[in-house]
Amino acid sequence: MDRHLIAAAFERDGYLHRVPVHMGESGAKVRAQFDVLEAAEGRERCQIGLVDRHFDQQFVWELATHPAILDAVETVMGPDILLLATHFFCKYPSPASAEGPAREGAAEGTRERFVAWHQDVTYWGLEPPYALTAWYAVDDSDTANGCMRVIPGTHTGLREHATSQREGNLLSINQEVPVSPEEEARAVDLCLKAGEISLHHGMLIHGSNPNRSSRRRCGLTIRYVPPHVRVVTGNSMKRPWRAILLRGEDRFGHFPPEPAPFPR
Repeated sequence: MDRHLIAAAFERDGYLHRVPVHMGESGAKVRAQFDVLEAAEGRERCQIGLVDRHFDQQFVWELATHPAILDAVETVMGPDILLLATHFFCKYPSPASAEGPAREGAAEGTRERFVAWHQDVTYWGLEPPYALTAWYAVDDSDTANGCMRVIPGTHTGLREHATSQREGNLLSINQEVPVSPEEEARAVDLCLKAGEISLHHGMLIHGSNPNRSSRRRCGLTIRYVPPHVRVVTGNSMKRPWRAILLRGEDRFGHFPPEPAPFPR
């Protein structure tokens, strides 16, 4: 599809879907590399605790800087690209699932974990509140194991968030944005094959249902901002952003210079 048409579709809907990055053996290699990291860190930590591992895991850095992902980001954001952060989200099978018994060793604490409706940039302390998130599928992600869901066209402004009243929300501060029944009826499931990404605007309302399959659902979120964005308050992760220039030029200097952790 023409880049101008892609950019127009993103501006209208707030997301792109099924952008290929890795196919076949390349995707399997990424999954195997994450499996090693998972074994070292443990499943409980892997749910939401693996933040900014591109600084010490070369395969994460290679994902965040992959040309296919950066090309998609550039199409909708422009040529100047900063990597803001990376964050794994893993939803494990419930001890008993609709598709059969969970994998041996599934933790009780992983039962019915979900991601409430939210907007990414609400608590990121950015001005303007603008960022893009690429969601890389380490595993196949579908409706059975709780793929991401989005409400198209809801990226036009920030909304007030409240505390989720439902147990099991994977978001770091348990936030949730109310949506109308009409909006929820328009939600789209972003099913991905391992090695594909979706790309969404930081103000697009999105979330995901529990994993009721017998399979893990792991994805790496990769956050990008243009250099004119600056930090005005702290973020919900309670850690400073360590932004790295990946493409183009930083004419603003809002973030301290951060060297690449691995050769490119």
